[in-house]
Amino acid sequence: MKRNYYILKDGILRRKENTIYFVNKEGKKVLPINKINAIYAYGNLSFTSGVTTSLAKNGVCIHFYDKYGWYVGSFYPKKVLLSGNLIIQQVRHYLDKELRLYLAKRFVEGSCRNIIKNVKNYKLLGYSEKMENLLNDLNNRESIFEIMEIEGKIREFYYQTFDEIFPEGWKMEKREKRPPSNKTNCLISFGNSLLYSTIISEIYNTQLNGTISYLHEPGERRFSLALDIADIFKPVIVDRIIFKLINKGMIDDSYFRKELGGILLNEKGKRLFIEEYERKMTTTIMHRGLGRKVSYQRLIRLELYKLIKHLVGLKKYKPFVSRW
Repeated sequence: MKRNYYILKDGILRRKENTIYFVNKEGKKVLPINKINAIYAYGNLSFTSGVTTSLAKNGVCIHFYDKYGWYVGSFYPKKVLLSGNLIIQQVRHYLDKELRLYLAKRFVEGSCRNIIKNVKNYKLLGYSEKMENLLNDLNNRESIFEIMEIEGKIREFYYQTFDEIFPEGWKMEKREKRPPSNKTNCLISFGNSLLYSTIISEIYNTQLNGTISYLHEPGERRFSLALDIADIFKPVIVDRIIFKLINKGMIDDSYFRKELGGILLNEKGKRLFIEEYERKMTTTIMHRGLGRKVSYQRLIRLELYKLIKHLVGLKKYKPFVSRW
């Protein structure tokens, strides 16, 4: 089974036959090329053309982050899974207003249903009722702006609940990104960035073009489809990791550092979050449609397959909504 590899320190990737080695002053670590799903590099990473060729042949993406933990880009091998017909259908569903609105509404529906589920889990029914009322008006909206406005209002209520869910010392007050103004904002930014790159890798392993999206506007130098899909999974993956870390007392001030006028995770903090993230992604749940257990990582791939079926006219897309 393939797995993700996370590199938190500076070093060099070297290749010998079918094996990649990460080398630094602390020693050498083996990364078997045929067992790598993706590499996440948080340190300064150098590698040879031989490494690049080997990773490309095996379809391995490398996602790069700067020293602050912010995503800066990916090594994205040449696509092997290609479909001209699917690209045509992706573009058609973007250019046709009604087709695009349908998908944009479904992405917001999935995202907000999972948000509401989190809020109900903490029995904050006053907030969940306000969110439900907003979401009930979703299908009446006739523009991307109006759809995103509903999502924005629901997320505003959602982040207000964090100050009731978390103990003293973890108040968020409002969502701030670069730089995060406090520890909670820092965890959200770090987790969202990690999930975004995971979805980029999953899109690579399908015939979808990651630059064509429906809720977020396609733009230069970004995989905007990953942003659409990430919104669905942030509440059930990233946010639940954060709830666990904070409410179980697994993280404290020693996992953070002050820099750039804000709060960032130090190496110990990154390592802790990544360990919990990897544990979450490999956790299995029962899939109603398949009748068998699948991991959260696989769940993302299945979501992309559902989108493909919708685009080619096989089955209407309905977003993943957590039952627990």
